[in-house]
Amino acid sequence: MASAVAVLDLSALTGESLPQNILKGSEALSGSASAGAALELVAIRPAAESTYAGIVRLVEAAQSGKAPMVRMADRYAIGFLALTVAIAAITWFLTQDTIRVLSVLVVATPCPLILAVPVALISGMSRSARMGGLVKGGGVLEALSRVRTVILDKTGTVTHGQAVITEIRARAGFAEADILKAAASLDLASGHVVATALIKAAQAGGLLLSVPVAVVETPGTGIEGLVDGRQIVVGGNGFVAGKSGNVRADDDLLQDFDPAAMTVAVGIDGKVAGIIVLQDQVRADSKPMLDELRRAGGPRLVLASGDRSDIASKVGKQLGFDLVLGDLSPDAKVAAVRSEIVNGPVMMVGDGVNDAPALAAADVGVAMGAHGTASSSEAAGVVLLVDELAPLVKAMAVARRSRSIAVQSVVVGLGLSLYAMAFASFGYLPPVQGALTQEVIDVAVILNALRALR
Repeated sequence: MASAVAVLDLSALTGESLPQNILKGSEALSGSASAGAALELVAIRPAAESTYAGIVRLVEAAQSGKAPMVRMADRYAIGFLALTVAIAAITWFLTQDTIRVLSVLVVATPCPLILAVPVALISGMSRSARMGGLVKGGGVLEALSRVRTVILDKTGTVTHGQAVITEIRARAGFAEADILKAAASLDLASGHVVATALIKAAQAGGLLLSVPVAVVETPGTGIEGLVDGRQIVVGGNGFVAGKSGNVRADDDLLQDFDPAAMTVAVGIDGKVAGIIVLQDQVRADSKPMLDELRRAGGPRLVLASGDRSDIASKVGKQLGFDLVLGDLSPDAKVAAVRSEIVNGPVMMVGDGVNDAPALAAADVGVAMGAHGTASSSEAAGVVLLVDELAPLVKAMAVARRSRSIAVQSVVVGLGLSLYAMAFASFGYLPPVQGALTQEVIDVAVILNALRALR
């Protein structure tokens, strides 16, 4: 039988880390994942009008509206060509010597642009991939080296995106381990996402779970049954209180309680035994990663989340973001990216379907590829291959070094080429020696560019 309450995981669409209860007759967003009992859905709109299709359209609009990236080689190439033609023309005008003009043209090597720059960038991409950050192109690597603002999604990016137990509050006469064991044992019969969290925590704590019997689950509200002959009730405060002589679970257990957390009340043999507090935890590597970003170049740090503003603000304050934005829809995240572009190149980091349009709109989009959605990985220019943030900092460092080596190769290579053209224009460098000189310059700048591999 279908449930009257649907428990849906909306984290990929809205950034809300905890599951939401959707009452019968209410609308459910396409792209949601069921986190509870079976449910019946009625499609009231065509696929083209779905939430997911709207996000896809936002991605396409962001990609088409983004200005094409001007590559480093393109910027230098026109100037070098004009200078080469000018030197050749001046040589002809002053000397009327075709051999000197030929020598100028022979020794004028564009290889620092057409070879050294791609070699340095591809070397940087290879090194970044070995560190866990897949960069999808040389243009992306160039942009990554110049990022001035970093915007990060909250759920699944700076947090784990999954609720975990942070505290167990027990009433007198009950032990925390007994409460967790009873709740986890009963939840063996439930498919709820919170039940999974309780079971994992109990198993990690070495608790031996018992098989429940006579289980009755009220989807979206709670579950009750017998565990080792004891009547156990697990669920919302009101549900457990109603099964426990109307003693409210929050009378004394929810004092100084964090509103961003979620509670599960546990009743044992007709009494409220305690509550279990669950919350989406900040990644252990989030703070070190942000500190490393500040030390590396001091970019502006922005937290952009679809989760509630109060939850986003708490995480932002904990991690020291310069700006925190909450309650953001996918199009609002795109607007946040575009508002920051005026300060310089912007990097957006996310993992959900709702992040894909912002990833496409940013100069550099970074997707958490290890556990993120396919849409975010497709829209991003950089994909983190491991479920860690450390490769992002490494990729930025590699990008800056690779671009520095590429610029160095261009400046030195073109400088040597101009010096050789001047010699050729005065007749000191015949065409054959000019060709050999050109090859020496080419080999030198390519070997220099290969330093980006180290």
